[in-house]
Amino acid sequence: MRLKLLSPGEMNESQRQTYDESIAGKRGKPPAPMMAWLNSPDMARHATRLGEVLRYDTIFPAKLSEIAILVTARHWTAHYEWYAHKRLALAGGMDPDIIDAIRDRRTPVFDDPKGKMIYDVAKSLHEGHGVEKGLYAEAVKLLGERGVVEVIGLCGYYTLVSMTLNTFEFELPEGEARELS
Repeated sequence: MRLKLLSPGEMNESQRQTYDESIAGKRGKPPAPMMAWLNSPDMARHATRLGEVLRYDTIFPAKLSEIAILVTARHWTAHYEWYAHKRLALAGGMDPDIIDAIRDRRTPVFDDPKGKMIYDVAKSLHEGHGVEKGLYAEAVKLLGERGVVEVIGLCGYYTLVSMTLNTFEFELPEGEARELS
């Protein structure tokens, strides 16, 4: 870990307010990257609020939103993010074969057209730096404009998470092995 993470007793008032707000939220605990973001309390507050919305309040159930998150974790080879969201994807009902394919950089086989579309949009955003006209039209037709906006939000927010976790070298919990190469 490159950065000393503050304990609640070491936090100034602004940091502590953000920390306490995160505990009172839907997660019930502070997300790991927020502990680094607390060095910029306003950023931490806003980023953590955005993360809570994207994690719990999109139009997608976890088994779909986690597709965009895992594609992002794989793109950035973000070991901690992959570790955390693989478990959440499985708990949300995602097929383990989809997770394995994303991990191995293979195109998964989806039984849900929305899952395939989220995957295609996420891959396009990361690899193509945007979404071409035809894919965009298909995505709006299948996911709606709100869905497209939320996939973009998921990929963007979890890019911030991945960059944070990678830059500050967050370690996996003891006994956990890296799955991404």
